[in-house]
Amino acid sequence: MTVIIGAHSGDVVTTSRIDPPAEIPLPMRRNGLDPAPELLSLHKDDGVVRIDGPFRAPTWLVTRYADVRAVLADTARFSNAAPLPGFAEANAEQSVAGNLLLSDPPDHHRLRRMLSGQFTLRRMRALAPRVEQIVEEHLDVMAQKGPPADLIADFALPVPSLVICELLGVPWDERDEFQRRSAEQMDLSRPEHERVAALQELHRYLSGLVVRARRSPADDLLGMLVREHGDELTDPELAGMALLLLVAGHETTANMIGLGTLALLRHPDQLAVVRDDPAATERAVEELLRWLSVVHTGVQRTATADVELAGVTIRAGDAVLVALPAANRDPGFIDHPDALDIGRGEAGHLAFGHGVHHCLGAPLARLELCAAFPALLRRFPSLALAVPDSEVEFRVFNSVYGAAALPVSWEIR
Repeated sequence: MTVIIGAHSGDVVTTSRIDPPAEIPLPMRRNGLDPAPELLSLHKDDGVVRIDGPFRAPTWLVTRYADVRAVLADTARFSNAAPLPGFAEANAEQSVAGNLLLSDPPDHHRLRRMLSGQFTLRRMRALAPRVEQIVEEHLDVMAQKGPPADLIADFALPVPSLVICELLGVPWDERDEFQRRSAEQMDLSRPEHERVAALQELHRYLSGLVVRARRSPADDLLGMLVREHGDELTDPELAGMALLLLVAGHETTANMIGLGTLALLRHPDQLAVVRDDPAATERAVEELLRWLSVVHTGVQRTATADVELAGVTIRAGDAVLVALPAANRDPGFIDHPDALDIGRGEAGHLAFGHGVHHCLGAPLARLELCAAFPALLRRFPSLALAVPDSEVEFRVFNSVYGAAALPVSWEIR
């Protein structure tokens, strides 16, 4: 079993029947920081193609921007709640309860409205000083240790992890355990039984936090849910909400910080702009989100009726996946899509999804990225890779794309 995260929303879904793959599935194929050529070529060829999906069943893969957007917007004809083939029935309750990505309206709206107040722009503005403090504290530690450093382990991963721990009320000294379990269940190269065990351990852990919150709700998100919606939510739903927020709240942002830094190091003129011009930060973050698209696909959907899409008839009951990196590199969406241009900050990218399942945590992700990139580059203006560029290793079999490690160095003044 593995976790697939939909466009950083925090919406998480568990799936099963995935054995260690012999080759990288088409929607996950990359060429370094770019989608694989064979994926991008579908824009001008078929647009919608039949592939072997994650359940070893034929699945439609949608690649063009307009078509992907249409699928994500149409919850009536493309259902998130329809039973998935091969779903592990024994784990159905803990996999579904509280999981926004495995629900359709109106149940999805019921769950989401309980969380949405914690991710408003006003709430993010209030949270910004603490996020900036966390960023600076980790940069202080890096500076004290001196170069070289692994940017992933020393900065990209701990910053969003600490933020989500504080938001949820997860003790920081227990972070290593949840990070390990999260990584295991997202690694498609691991045997299914290991991913199942990691999910079960994490769910048991969060169920314990729910019990404690029921007894004595603290001033954190889990405590808020208990105080304000405790009579409306079951314990499995509370644990499921905590699961999706905990996993999605650090994995995608951590990989964006790592890959975004690598992308800027490869484009030093644009790195200098992010470092030196505060007004450029927000546009740069939007362009990096579009260009990198670290989430390969959203959750698998099921057609509830026959649908014509890009000249193809998708039959009721068929499985459908959307290729987010391909959609965000579609020339029908944006000019020169393969170029990284932080000056444009194009609105409308699908890195956070679209429609009712659009990223719940998008404001938090943007806050963290806008704090992390300029602070890192200003603290270490001579930041550089500590290994040859060709030696950077990527996590090719993970649900969220990223670098396994990113050794960096800088000049000590």
